[in-house]
Amino acid sequence: MESFASAPALPYIGGMAIFPRPVSPKNALGDFWGYFKQQRRHKWPLLGVSAALTYVIIWTFIVDANTNTMPTRNKIIYVQSWDASRSDAAVILQQKMDFAKREAALQTQQKKMQGFADAFGIEWRDEEARNTARRKEAVKQINALLDSRLAKAEAGGKPADAGTARP
Repeated sequence: MESFASAPALPYIGGMAIFPRPVSPKNALGDFWGYFKQQRRHKWPLLGVSAALTYVIIWTFIVDANTNTMPTRNKIIYVQSWDASRSDAAVILQQKMDFAKREAALQTQQKKMQGFADAFGIEWRDEEARNTARRKEAVKQINALLDSRLAKAEAGGKPADAGTARP
C-alpha cells in the first residue's frame, strides 16, 4: 500500500479534487480486486444477495414507470340497455332479482372472510350473530317494500318512488 506522502497527484476540476485525498480510482480498484482475491466464505453469498437486491430495486422502478402509462383507448365497456317501453312491474322484478344476487354474493364473500378470520384467530361469531339478525330484518323490509311496489305496478297504479330511472 502506498503512503499518503507518495500518493500520485489527484486530478483537479476547478480547484477541487474529484476524490478525497486517500482515495483514487486506481487504489479503489486495487482494494476491490484485493477483496475478491481473499478466500472468505461469505464473499459469494453476499455478492449474490447484493446483486439480487439491486436487480429487485431496478425492476421495481421499471415496473412502476410502466404502470398506468398505457393509453386506455380500445377499451370496451359494456352497458346493459333496457327497452324504454318496459313496465314498472318488469323494472321492480329486475330489482328483486338483482337484490337477491347481491345478497347471495355478499354471503359468499362473508363466508370467505370468516375463513380468513378463523385462520388468523379473530373471533367473529358473536358479531356475526348480531349482524345476521339485523341483516335479515333489513332484507325482509326491502323485500316487503319491493313486493308492495310490485303489487301496485301490477294493479296498474304507479308505485310511489320506485327508485328507477328509465331512459
